[in-house]
Amino acid sequence: MVLNQASLKRDGVQDYVSLRASAIVLALYSLFILGFFLFTPEITFEVWQGLFANIFMKVFTLLALISIAIHTRIGLWQVLTDYVKNATLRGVLQFVLYVIAFSYVAVGLFVLWGA
Repeated sequence: MVLNQASLKRDGVQDYVSLRASAIVLALYSLFILGFFLFTPEITFEVWQGLFANIFMKVFTLLALISIAIHTRIGLWQVLTDYVKNATLRGVLQFVLYVIAFSYVAVGLFVLWGA
Protein backbone atom coordinates (compact mmCIF):
# COMPACT_ATOMS: atom_id res chain seq x y z
CA MET A 1 0.00 0.00 0.00
CA VAL A 2 1.36 3.40 -1.01
CA LEU A 3 0.80 6.28 1.37
CA ASN A 4 0.88 9.89 0.27
CA GLN A 5 3.34 11.51 2.64
CA ALA A 6 2.23 15.00 1.58
CA SER A 7 -1.46 14.36 2.27
CA LEU A 8 -1.55 16.92 5.07
CA LYS A 9 -0.36 19.63 2.71
CA ARG A 10 -1.46 19.55 -0.93
CA ASP A 11 -0.98 17.42 -3.99
CA GLY A 12 -0.11 18.09 -7.61
CA VAL A 13 -3.67 17.84 -8.88
CA GLN A 14 -4.88 20.41 -6.35
CA ASP A 15 -2.03 22.75 -7.30
CA TYR A 16 -2.76 22.25 -11.01
CA VAL A 17 -6.47 22.98 -10.67
CA SER A 18 -5.90 25.92 -8.29
CA LEU A 19 -3.31 27.47 -10.59
CA ARG A 20 -5.52 27.13 -13.67
CA ALA A 21 -8.66 28.38 -11.89
CA SER A 22 -6.84 31.40 -10.47
CA ALA A 23 -5.36 32.15 -13.91
CA ILE A 24 -8.84 32.09 -15.45
CA VAL A 25 -10.20 34.48 -12.81
CA LEU A 26 -7.26 36.84 -13.30
CA ALA A 27 -7.62 36.72 -17.09
CA LEU A 28 -11.35 37.51 -16.87
CA TYR A 29 -10.70 40.36 -14.44
CA SER A 30 -7.97 41.78 -16.69
CA LEU A 31 -10.20 41.57 -19.75
CA PHE A 32 -13.05 43.26 -17.88
CA ILE A 33 -10.82 46.15 -16.75
CA LEU A 34 -9.33 46.46 -20.25
CA GLY A 35 -12.83 46.54 -21.75
CA PHE A 36 -13.86 49.16 -19.22
CA PHE A 37 -10.96 51.39 -20.27
CA LEU A 38 -11.58 50.82 -23.98
CA PHE A 39 -15.33 51.39 -23.97
CA THR A 40 -15.71 54.15 -21.39
CA PRO A 41 -15.44 57.49 -23.22
CA GLU A 42 -14.04 59.46 -20.30
CA ILE A 43 -12.61 58.00 -17.12
CA THR A 44 -13.07 60.37 -14.21
CA PHE A 45 -12.86 59.83 -10.49
CA GLU A 46 -16.64 59.70 -10.30
CA VAL A 47 -16.86 57.00 -13.01
CA TRP A 48 -14.10 54.96 -11.37
CA GLN A 49 -15.69 55.35 -7.93
CA GLY A 50 -19.06 54.37 -9.38
CA LEU A 51 -17.59 51.21 -10.88
CA PHE A 52 -16.15 50.11 -7.56
CA ALA A 53 -19.23 51.16 -5.58
CA ASN A 54 -21.11 48.26 -7.19
CA ILE A 55 -21.15 45.20 -4.92
CA PHE A 56 -20.59 42.85 -7.87
CA MET A 57 -17.39 44.69 -8.79
CA LYS A 58 -16.20 44.52 -5.18
CA VAL A 59 -16.84 40.77 -5.09
CA PHE A 60 -15.13 40.29 -8.47
CA THR A 61 -12.15 42.29 -7.23
CA LEU A 62 -12.07 40.29 -4.00
CA LEU A 63 -12.09 37.08 -6.05
CA ALA A 64 -9.21 38.46 -8.14
CA LEU A 65 -7.24 39.33 -4.98
CA ILE A 66 -7.74 35.83 -3.60
CA SER A 67 -6.71 34.41 -6.98
CA ILE A 68 -3.53 36.52 -6.88
CA ALA A 69 -2.70 35.06 -3.46
CA ILE A 70 -3.30 31.47 -4.61
CA HIS A 71 -1.41 31.96 -7.88
CA THR A 72 1.51 33.61 -6.09
CA ARG A 73 1.76 30.91 -3.41
CA ILE A 74 1.85 28.05 -5.90
CA GLY A 75 4.06 29.85 -8.40
CA LEU A 76 6.64 30.90 -5.82
CA TRP A 77 6.72 27.41 -4.34
CA GLN A 78 7.31 25.85 -7.78
CA VAL A 79 10.01 28.31 -8.82
CA LEU A 80 11.85 28.29 -5.51
CA THR A 81 11.87 24.49 -5.18
CA ASP A 82 13.21 24.20 -8.73
CA TYR A 83 15.93 26.84 -8.56
CA VAL A 84 16.94 27.33 -4.91
CA LYS A 85 18.52 24.12 -3.66
CA ASN A 86 19.60 25.34 -0.21
CA ALA A 87 16.65 24.55 2.09
CA THR A 88 17.39 27.36 4.55
CA LEU A 89 17.69 30.02 1.87
CA ARG A 90 14.57 28.67 0.15
CA GLY A 91 12.63 28.83 3.43
CA VAL A 92 13.71 32.40 4.11
CA LEU A 93 12.91 33.49 0.54
CA GLN A 94 9.51 31.79 0.69
CA PHE A 95 8.69 33.48 3.98
CA VAL A 96 9.72 36.95 2.79
CA LEU A 97 7.95 36.63 -0.57
CA TYR A 98 4.79 35.20 1.04
CA VAL A 99 4.71 38.12 3.49
CA ILE A 100 5.03 40.57 0.59
CA ALA A 101 2.26 38.79 -1.34
CA PHE A 102 0.03 38.74 1.74
CA SER A 103 0.70 42.45 2.26
CA TYR A 104 -0.41 43.22 -1.31
CA VAL A 105 -3.65 41.32 -0.77
CA ALA A 106 -4.21 42.93 2.65
CA VAL A 107 -3.70 46.42 1.25
CA GLY A 108 -6.00 45.56 -1.65
CA LEU A 109 -8.70 44.42 0.78
CA PHE A 110 -8.28 47.57 2.83
CA VAL A 111 -8.57 49.78 -0.25
CA LEU A 112 -11.53 47.81 -1.57
CA TRP A 113 -13.59 47.52 1.63
CA GLY A 114 -12.04 50.25 3.77
CA ALA A 115 -13.43 53.64 4.57
